[in-house]
Amino acid sequence: MANETAQTLHGTTQLTIEGDLAAQMVEALDGYVTDASARSPEKREALWNRDYSSHTAYTESVEPNRARFRKQIGCYDERLPIEELSYIASTRTPVQVMEGENYTVSRVRWQVFDEVEGEGLLLEPMHNVPITAQVVALPDADWTPEMIAGVTDGLPLNARFAQHLAKAGCRVVVPLLINRDDTYSGNSTIGAMTNQPHREFIYRMAYELGRHIIGYEVQKVLSLVDWMSHSDVPIGVIGYGEGGLIALYSAAADTRIQATAVSGYFQSRQEVWREPIYRNVWGLLHEFGDAEIASLIAPRPLIIETSRGPEVAGPPATRPGRGGAAPGQLVSPPIDAVKAEFDRTRDFYQQLGSEDAIHLVSPEDRLPGSQETLSALLTGLGAEDARIDGYHALSETNVDDFDYEARQKRQFMQLVNLSQRFLREAATRRQEFFWEKTDATSLAQWEETCTDPKAYFWDEVIGRCPPPDVPANPRTRLIYDEPNWKGYEVVLDVWNDVFAYGILLLPNDLQPGEQRPVVVCQHGLEGRPQDTADPKIESVYHSYAASLADRGFITYAPQNPYIGLDAFRVLQRKANPIKWSLFSFIIRQHEQTLDWLAEQAFVDEERIGFYGLSYGGKTAMRVPAVLDRYACSICSADFNEWIVKNATFHSRYSYMFTGEYEMPEFDLGNTFNYGEMAGLIAPRPFMVERGHEDGVAPDEWVAHEFAVVRRLYVQLGIADRTEIEFFDGGHQINSEATFRFLHRHLNWPEP
Repeated sequence: MANETAQTLHGTTQLTIEGDLAAQMVEALDGYVTDASARSPEKREALWNRDYSSHTAYTESVEPNRARFRKQIGCYDERLPIEELSYIASTRTPVQVMEGENYTVSRVRWQVFDEVEGEGLLLEPMHNVPITAQVVALPDADWTPEMIAGVTDGLPLNARFAQHLAKAGCRVVVPLLINRDDTYSGNSTIGAMTNQPHREFIYRMAYELGRHIIGYEVQKVLSLVDWMSHSDVPIGVIGYGEGGLIALYSAAADTRIQATAVSGYFQSRQEVWREPIYRNVWGLLHEFGDAEIASLIAPRPLIIETSRGPEVAGPPATRPGRGGAAPGQLVSPPIDAVKAEFDRTRDFYQQLGSEDAIHLVSPEDRLPGSQETLSALLTGLGAEDARIDGYHALSETNVDDFDYEARQKRQFMQLVNLSQRFLREAATRRQEFFWEKTDATSLAQWEETCTDPKAYFWDEVIGRCPPPDVPANPRTRLIYDEPNWKGYEVVLDVWNDVFAYGILLLPNDLQPGEQRPVVVCQHGLEGRPQDTADPKIESVYHSYAASLADRGFITYAPQNPYIGLDAFRVLQRKANPIKWSLFSFIIRQHEQTLDWLAEQAFVDEERIGFYGLSYGGKTAMRVPAVLDRYACSICSADFNEWIVKNATFHSRYSYMFTGEYEMPEFDLGNTFNYGEMAGLIAPRPFMVERGHEDGVAPDEWVAHEFAVVRRLYVQLGIADRTEIEFFDGGHQINSEATFRFLHRHLNWPEP
């Protein structure tokens, strides 16, 4: 067997790896991305150009980083002007909720976008009390504004930091954050409910559209900053838990915030992938840890408090009719981790000569909003005379009969509706981003003007990880000996300890010196190369790699890493923060595979085609869009209105309601739908295979998006290079028109 392999394949040795090669490959990739994540802090400084010569020079020097940060969290849409807050009152709920010793508490709302209002509490000093400072106080997501304002019970008196700031003479606004319940996560009108936390449900649709639940809530804070800026009274933010995240990010995004306190959140984010997915930020660790985010606040005062953070074991429990949530836990930040990240932050302040502006506070009771923290915040706001001198309960002045659930639902649905508006606008954004900047007047002009979008697609959407850096060191072994062909398992090194794996089928009638076309046959979710290559396996693939080999094609069936249930989704979670994705690895594996195939004497490297089903169809859209060496591509059982499928709230076809939480790709909606990806493949031949009964999407979505492709190929004068086959069937390889397509465009005679 070893001799036969060596005689057939160039430069290979006998494959000796045993066991589940797919599982070993995924495990090796996990180690690779874990190591890359661990090394990310040492590489970040190259992305900064800090000027420590003065505070003004420093602030100006980090503005490009601030702009990128705002883009990463989806905080860039223009807010509505704001002149005032509106009181919330009705015949049942009076304007004034409670009254303190020297301030009042009222419920308020403020307009942020056309569809979105902020809601919360306003704690306002009484008319005879001078306002010492203005503060946005942010509770954890599972705390109501009323809890930290002392309007309702549920928190120790010491933790009601909004109340204590108000007593010290501050005007305080406490916004509501979207909580972690799943009550409204879904669409009951179409029978599609989930156990996703509310924050995850918003995250999924927003992420695809270049926004984020984090960015939405930062915008609510910055709208308050807009309002507060009408006064000369200084502005600060303080937050706990999820509110600590929003406080930190808000101050980093907007220099009008003059002092910041963060409690129960700040630490190393190197294992952010373990946290709930609504904290996943594309490219975060590539450029920012918490210390780097805090460096966008420097030299302004910053207080880090080592309180005990929220503890969340996971998403709400699955139950009949509700599932699909991503795993993720919140664990209280270890004090040592907080201190280590604080020390990194302090270095930036020291180089600015502003070490006295940064403070680490460790309250003995581990509760947020200690007297020391609040005093330091007020000092940072220039309100040294304001005193935090003890904790006092409020006196009730009105009976509170407020509907807390209705408020949460209202705030949740507003963000759903905003995201759905961004979804409706996405096609226009893609027109501006892609179609108006490309030129279809000739093939040469098209390819030239697609150069920059193709680089953007790889760098900013897929994520470009390092190229293979070791020799392929091919190892093979014979596993099939059929009448028309032989099949070999192939393992190729990509990086140290990371390999690509697949099955090569070689027709028996290959003649010495002959070069034939190759069809790369890509399996779908949880698939294996054997599913496409083994003629004895009955499945939706119909052994199409074997069938093509029977027709005289060389075929290669790669193992892609989307296998192993949650194992590969963890790869995506680990990869996203360092600006990579699952397809970052897949592209490099295919790159190494194409290099190796091109070295084989029997391969015509100009005639290598791609044909993928389902998740393999996703691969057929992305890999050939980046790697020009694929001469043609066929997307089977996947092509559709991809952005709608990922982000719509109104269809059961949507991934919004399923467990495939790795599907959203940041800002894809505004840059590349499947029509635009096919544009990157053009002018190479491109085909769609579509079964009428395929549950991936309705025919109308598929036809709508293919119309974009068809129009482009007609404009380019190459209408004969694209086609779609609709057949009477489901989620499967049909192979009739697609095989004819491959014979024609790879120039191989039909039987």
